[in-house]
Amino acid sequence: MQVRYLTALMLTAAAGLSLQAQASTDIRVTYAGSMGKVMDQSLGPAFAKQNDGKYEGQGQGAYGMARLLASKKITADVFVSITPGPMQILKDAGLIDGAVPVASTSIVVAYSPKGKFAQQFAQAKGADASWLKVLATPGIKFGRTDPINDPKGQNIIFTLLLAEKYYKQPGIADKILGGYQNPAQTHLEGGLLARLESGQVDAAAGYESEVISAHLPYVALPDEINLSNPDMAKQWYDTVSFSVKDSAGKDKVLHTQPLVYYAAVLKNAPHGTAAGKAFVDFMLSQPGQALFKQNGYAAPKGGAVYQ
Repeated sequence: MQVRYLTALMLTAAAGLSLQAQASTDIRVTYAGSMGKVMDQSLGPAFAKQNDGKYEGQGQGAYGMARLLASKKITADVFVSITPGPMQILKDAGLIDGAVPVASTSIVVAYSPKGKFAQQFAQAKGADASWLKVLATPGIKFGRTDPINDPKGQNIIFTLLLAEKYYKQPGIADKILGGYQNPAQTHLEGGLLARLESGQVDAAAGYESEVISAHLPYVALPDEINLSNPDMAKQWYDTVSFSVKDSAGKDKVLHTQPLVYYAAVLKNAPHGTAAGKAFVDFMLSQPGQALFKQNGYAAPKGGAVYQ
């Protein structure tokens, strides 16, 4: 009897461990670099705690990250992108079926509180062209990301092209940018705001969500140029485009896309597609959306893409 009892206890304990193992959910998430704080300090840890698992996050420019995933140089359970474009790369690679919106934001111009132009930016307003004139000041150090590898690098160019029309300031975009692919201005996504905080750059293109999360001052821009309002697409956003040289040296024409964050579960998810779906569901849940909001993100807009 005692042997049977001990055996039963051992079987019960083993079953308990098995159930516990099944209940825990580890997750690996790759994301647009601007989402570092909300992912690594809010959503990721909260999901891991709720599911008794481990969270691993990695952020870079969304296009660059999508290409790494598509070539299988890295793997992830979930990919979160700003704009739908990077998701198309994964769709073409057969790694996703579709992507769903989980949050949204707008483009802003953040500035360094330590910079010599801080007072001028503080007095500037999006309602007029005063912020453009500050950006065009000789000697100002403006930071942005590479338009080939990062949607934000594209979006600030779109915003400046739209600003030319909106404020009737022809030629000012090129004066500020010094060319679409100007190496003197382009920085890696992950380090751009850090450069701004330290005063290495005076101003930088940013998403309102990440800038609020970083507690940095910024100039808010009108809907006509900040790419946040889908209702402005036909009248404003769709009227601008530009071309850049891709990695093969060919001209590639770029068009605006809504500033919506999309999430997709990858078919080669290292922890299984169920884990990936659980993380996406968590982002869309009330607690997940509350964490997005606390970090400066707006609610998701529009429907699923590529499905």
